[in-house]
Amino acid sequence: MGSLLMVVFRSLVIPLQAAVMNLLSIGASLGVIVAIFQWGWFGGLMGVQQGPIESFIPVMLFAIVFGLSMDYEVFLVSRMHERWVNTGDDSRAVQEGLALTGRVVTAAAAIMVCVFLSFMLGEDRIIKEFGLSLASAVFLDALIIRCLLLPAVLSIVGARTWQIPAWLDRLLPRINIEGSGLSGTVEPSDGTPRGSRRSRHEVATEGADG
Repeated sequence: MGSLLMVVFRSLVIPLQAAVMNLLSIGASLGVIVAIFQWGWFGGLMGVQQGPIESFIPVMLFAIVFGLSMDYEVFLVSRMHERWVNTGDDSRAVQEGLALTGRVVTAAAAIMVCVFLSFMLGEDRIIKEFGLSLASAVFLDALIIRCLLLPAVLSIVGARTWQIPAWLDRLLPRINIEGSGLSGTVEPSDGTPRGSRRSRHEVATEGADG
C-alpha cells in the first residue's frame, strides 16, 4: 500500500505517515480492549469479566482497521493533493482538503462506530471484544489520527509533502487518478494563473474546430 501511495501522490511523506499513523490507531485500539477486558477497567459498566484477550482479535483488528483507515487516508489526501495541484499553496491545500472531506469522513466513521458498539449489547465475550476493538479503532483513526494528526503533520512538513527525488520519480510509473494531467494551468495562492500551458481538451477542441 505504501508503494501505491508513493506512485499516486509522488511523495515519500504520505506513505511514511500513513504507515506510522496506522500503527498508532491499531495500537491505541488494542490498548483499549486490554484495559477493559484483560485489566478489568470499567468491567462492571461494560458487563464483562476480567480475562485474557482472544488470540485472533489482534489479527482481525489489524486487517479490518488497515482497510478502513486507508479509505479515510486516500479520501482525505486525494482532495488535499488536488487542491495543491490547483493552487500550489500547501497550507491552503491542507485546509481546504480537510474542510471539504472532514465531515464526510467523520460521518462515515460515526456510522461504523455505532454499528460496532451495538455488538456490546450481546452476551458473548468474543463478540464484545471484537465490537469494542473495532469501534475504538475507527473512532480514534477517523477523529484523532486522520482529522487532527494528519493535517497537523502535513502542515508542519509543508511543501516537502509533495516532493520526491527526481531519480525515484523517473523510476515510478505514472498513474493519473485525478485528471490533474489534463488541467490547463496551475494557480498559485494569489489566484493568478501560473504559466500558459493549454490543456489537452483545449487543443483537441481547436483541432476539431479547424
